[in-house]
Amino acid sequence: MDKFVIHGGKKLSGGIKINGAKNASLALMPATLLANGKSVLHNTPELNDIFTMLKLLNHLGAEYSFENHKLELDTSNITSQDAPYEHVKKMRASVYVLGPLLARYGNAKVSLPGGCAWGPRPINLHLEGLKKMGADIELTEGYIVAKAKKLKGAKINLDISSVGATGNLLMAATLANGITVINNAAKEPEISNLASFLLKMGAQIEGIGTSTITIQGVDNLYNSEIDTIPDRIEAGTMLIAGAITGGNIRMSGIKSNFLDSVILKLENSGCKIIKNNNIIELNASKGSIIPTDITTSIFPGYPTDMQAQWIAYMSLADGVSTVTDNIYLDRFSHVPELVRLGANISVRENSALIKGTTKLKGAKVMSTDLRASASLVLAGLAAEGTTEVLRVYHLDRGYQRIEEKLKALGADIERVQGSEY
Repeated sequence: MDKFVIHGGKKLSGGIKINGAKNASLALMPATLLANGKSVLHNTPELNDIFTMLKLLNHLGAEYSFENHKLELDTSNITSQDAPYEHVKKMRASVYVLGPLLARYGNAKVSLPGGCAWGPRPINLHLEGLKKMGADIELTEGYIVAKAKKLKGAKINLDISSVGATGNLLMAATLANGITVINNAAKEPEISNLASFLLKMGAQIEGIGTSTITIQGVDNLYNSEIDTIPDRIEAGTMLIAGAITGGNIRMSGIKSNFLDSVILKLENSGCKIIKNNNIIELNASKGSIIPTDITTSIFPGYPTDMQAQWIAYMSLADGVSTVTDNIYLDRFSHVPELVRLGANISVRENSALIKGTTKLKGAKVMSTDLRASASLVLAGLAAEGTTEVLRVYHLDRGYQRIEEKLKALGADIERVQGSEY
């Protein structure tokens, strides 16, 4: 397994371009199952999760070509509606094939999903919504077995504003008979990107970007193409990389409104940020880090996927801060590893209390999940001496060669391949 070796203490400076969004791509790819023919997804990132989804779609019968971030998916010859455990176990987003397969073919057998090791992330909202649309669903031997001769429009009130459930039900509703209304729908940009793609395919959708989405089912959808939105979590991570090192960075290819909550908190912590079209500039070269509390919430609030990175940043603040995660209550596996680097953090229930320290010191630390891994890299960039971040395959799930971007900004970071530990 690969690891990163980081010699910290370098101020990052320079410019980078942000890649397409992982979470948007993982919804757009299964959406192609709703139509017959070849669809094109531009700006698709080259990530392990993308290749995992491609293997699953290929198992179902889809053919593809993927070059220079242009992904072509041909769904003309889907031969299976069975998504087996061997493909689904690696990634929770694999459950996104459930809605499209059920809507287009009337049946689907999908393994219960895997993915990040932390915390329960139930899919009951997906299943209850599909049941309201007339699906017969059983859970047997670790599989979701769903059948519906034809899905029917329904009024669905989501107890939680779930991105996954919103995406799955949105896709399923496009081919249902009648009108489906999803209340308390997720408003994340990735859902809007998916809805825009479905519109291009011939779907009838109203309320995109709001908490109430209305879908008038149609008989058929058609292949189309779309640009994948930029990855707001990658962008936020890189902004904190600049902030935690006292650097000055410039990012292109990202809409600032995707990151309003993160940018506001960075400004509150003492950073100067300039926004101009699709360019964001951060200057953190003046003064100490001001302690700044965050509480995660659904979009447009502060994203849970940026919580770990913020804790790493606040570890060097001049004072005490708190980080509360109201989305996933036990997402703090990164804390013990940050403590190994010298951070002073205590966790109680779903909140972390961070007492800022003047310096972190390099050490060997272990990645446990995607965003936890990012927090360890950020801390290593600011720490004195050498930090080794083990098991960086977690990072490869969601950041396209992050070490190359960081090196372009002046970081001293190397990937060591095939290391044993």
